[in-house]
Amino acid sequence: MADTRIITISREYGSGGREIGEMVAKRLGVPFYDKVLIDMIAQESGMAAGYVEEASEKMTTAQAFNISTLGYYSVSPIIENVQVIGEDVFIAQSRIIKELAEKESCVIVGRCADYILRERDDVLNVFVHADYESRKKRAIEEYGIEEKKVANVIKRSDKARAKHYSFYCERKWGNVDNYHLMVDSGKLGVDKCVDLIIDATK
Repeated sequence: MADTRIITISREYGSGGREIGEMVAKRLGVPFYDKVLIDMIAQESGMAAGYVEEASEKMTTAQAFNISTLGYYSVSPIIENVQVIGEDVFIAQSRIIKELAEKESCVIVGRCADYILRERDDVLNVFVHADYESRKKRAIEEYGIEEKKVANVIKRSDKARAKHYSFYCERKWGNVDNYHLMVDSGKLGVDKCVDLIIDATK
């Protein structure tokens, strides 16, 4: 494996993956790409940033249902339109992520970056996970999710990310074979996860 230039971070909802990625980027002195990618993708695709945010990381329940029950080549114009729009966003997203990887060292959170950059040998792919109680605590205290809603939010978010990843990347989200390093932020804590990721780049 070549010297690591790019770090991709996939994460379970509430695991603190974004925070970890941002801290890794700061420690390494490299750009951090998360939500800023939404504006870049929106500009590239000519679509609204709000839609890109939804489509670039998670497939909606309706999309997943349409695809699974009616098939990829459905003749329904509504479903065709949903699918084409989603593909346009993914194509724009892939182009931008590849351009960033060519241009500079950086940390990229989400956006299927591990799959998009799978042919490069200078990328470290990380998956951040945690136990349910740790994720629940973070969702309530840091994300502002109501306690009565948090279980459903965690479940729906992870399910949407998994469906999106499976559809566009044709492999299972969270599968150990997709990543070079998997860290448990609930057990280890954020700071230790950051240290492990940085050590893995050396």
